[in-house]
Amino acid sequence: MKEITVGKNDSGQRLDRFLEKAVPLLPNSLMQKYIRLKRVKLNGKGARRDVRLAEGDVLSLYINDEFFDAPTKENAYLRIVTPRLRVVYEDENVLLADKEPGVLCHGDGGDETATLIANIQAYLYQKGEWKPREENSFAPALVNRIDRNTGGIVIAAKTAEAGRILSQKLRDRELDKRYLCIVHGKMTPSEGTLRGYIFKDAKEKRVYVRQSAEKGARTAVTDYRTLAVKDGLSLLECRLHTGRTHQIRAMLASAGHPLLGDGKYGRLQSFDNRGEKYQALCSYKLAFDFTTPAGELEYLKGRVFTLGDVPFAGKYFPGVKYN
Repeated sequence: MKEITVGKNDSGQRLDRFLEKAVPLLPNSLMQKYIRLKRVKLNGKGARRDVRLAEGDVLSLYINDEFFDAPTKENAYLRIVTPRLRVVYEDENVLLADKEPGVLCHGDGGDETATLIANIQAYLYQKGEWKPREENSFAPALVNRIDRNTGGIVIAAKTAEAGRILSQKLRDRELDKRYLCIVHGKMTPSEGTLRGYIFKDAKEKRVYVRQSAEKGARTAVTDYRTLAVKDGLSLLECRLHTGRTHQIRAMLASAGHPLLGDGKYGRLQSFDNRGEKYQALCSYKLAFDFTTPAGELEYLKGRVFTLGDVPFAGKYFPGVKYN
């Protein structure tokens, strides 16, 4: 509980308008709820949201301490009343989320409450599974990330130990991630491996595929197999052997088959993106393919999680089985 004594400069304000400024991390809808529940008391009694404050009034706020912090990108989760989150799997150590296309994994200086990690943290905070005031430094964190305009499974660690284990498994390639995508044209051969070198241009925020090694370029290897072909489009499953920025998008475009809806790597091609807002790419399957001990996560060994519905696949290739 925190008490605030209303000063001369704050007198005359409505209670709810005052609280918006005094407790900026408290979402408006939650603030209105607390007023109704009388967790906000004026001079020891419940009060209406539109009551006018007077100098010397004492407000008693029965609100979690976290809400009194200064707003930062790290506590954006406090401003989220209803987390926007699709949970694929969850236990006491990990959470698998199905990220929607258009959602950032982490913030980029914009609306921090719209990020995947903020919504995961809000979800766990509101469930009481994460209590930041009791932690010295740990916060639930993402183990991997995917592009803003790509959808699919993202892994979050709910404990520090789970984060350490899964990060190592990711580096050691003991997590098998499969992607579903739609490309223009027909792949020849229908199944194979794309090899090249990816050069990242940070200024342009894009990558370029080279066929020979050069300074700054890193090896990239992508397996693909065709699942179906229809109306000038192909449905592919891809597997990454390396995890380079925009790897699938850039390598397939370089091979002459850009992704449907890809405005970055397909824009210079004379292809019709059929009005799609996002590239048709989804991290749709994750296998915990452990080959070495996994400590407290050993129970996940051999588990496979697959999205049951990938909208762009159902739209352009109805009836084709991919899971």
